[in-house]
Amino acid sequence: MPDALPDAYLYDAIRLPRARVRKAGGTLAEIPPYELFGQLLTALESRSLSPDSVDDIVVGINTTVGEQGGNLARAAALWAGWPDRVPGGVVSRLCCSGLDAVESAAARVAAGYADVIVAGGVESMSRVPMLSDRPAIATDTDLGERTGFVTIGVSADLTAATYGITRADLDAYAVQSHQRATAAPSSDSVVPVRKGGTVLLDADEGARADANIDAFAALPALFGDDPAWERVARRLPGAPHPADGLHTIATAPQLADGASALVVGNLRATQTLGHPPIARIVGTAQTAVRSPLLTAPAAAARLALNRASLTAADLDVVEANESFAVTPILLTRELGLDPASVNPAGGALAVGHPLGATGGNLIVQALDALTRTGGEHALVTIPAALGLGAAVVLRRLN
Repeated sequence: MPDALPDAYLYDAIRLPRARVRKAGGTLAEIPPYELFGQLLTALESRSLSPDSVDDIVVGINTTVGEQGGNLARAAALWAGWPDRVPGGVVSRLCCSGLDAVESAAARVAAGYADVIVAGGVESMSRVPMLSDRPAIATDTDLGERTGFVTIGVSADLTAATYGITRADLDAYAVQSHQRATAAPSSDSVVPVRKGGTVLLDADEGARADANIDAFAALPALFGDDPAWERVARRLPGAPHPADGLHTIATAPQLADGASALVVGNLRATQTLGHPPIARIVGTAQTAVRSPLLTAPAAAARLALNRASLTAADLDVVEANESFAVTPILLTRELGLDPASVNPAGGALAVGHPLGATGGNLIVQALDALTRTGGEHALVTIPAALGLGAAVVLRRLN
């Protein structure tokens, strides 16, 4: 069976627990983002990765401003005490940034331009709020009109209405996400966050065991009367407008702080690292659809699966980022997936979406699920604003 990336493997994959963002200060709000990622570099070293074997570090970040500006990857490496020779860089593709970092690393090791790259992502939404970089796409009226930019919540409602996904469907899915996250087993892929020798957080926050359909159904919708619907009507004439709104605070992803890091290498890295890889990256895709729809995950998934010479029927686990409840529901329907295989440990509706970190987080969860179930193939996919979507297909090796 041919592979899109014939020599791109994962040798390790870890993440921090996701911490809720709170007005009074979240659990990880006191930790700067370079240290969040730096703690993962330290953890990788303690798990047998020699920094001397690393050719580069690639970090995905959504909001590259303030404490997340500059070259956070290099800053984190220096903070962790890694050798001066280890460089680092940042990629930013909105919510797809973390998957972009992993895909970029995979392409380089497959091409022979590097043997070992640490790739992942980080986002401290407590310290660097979304849109604090004031992007022109969101602040320039002429550009917004020309491109069809709207808040992603309006995109979510538009997509749900277009595909006949109801408020009841969305609420029921959110309850399921909390239930699955609450029941999810612990994993040694989750690295506790420490400060001064004290553990601040060792498990995801946010999941509610008492989540129920009646409570969620009583919540007010958020985006039905958003003025951006006028732009939607101009951009997509005839598009449905659910005036009562569809998504609520329960069916929107929680804001979170977090980080993820994966060791990506080729087969030569087996000798360098001293152990075999745990998974193979067999398909990747970055794609886009007409903004402001959120349908790109299905397009990216199909493209990545085709490049891996696989079909949806070959998938044992799917991690579809819960960028509003509509996203995994639509992906499940479009690809004909078994709902039990999609986000089996819950998702961002329950435990949060730390933007740039999410791509790596979902890969870690997919690998954990494959290991638990003995499955072989997993799909990870994420949508982003502006009609973007990304996907990675993995094959578990041991």
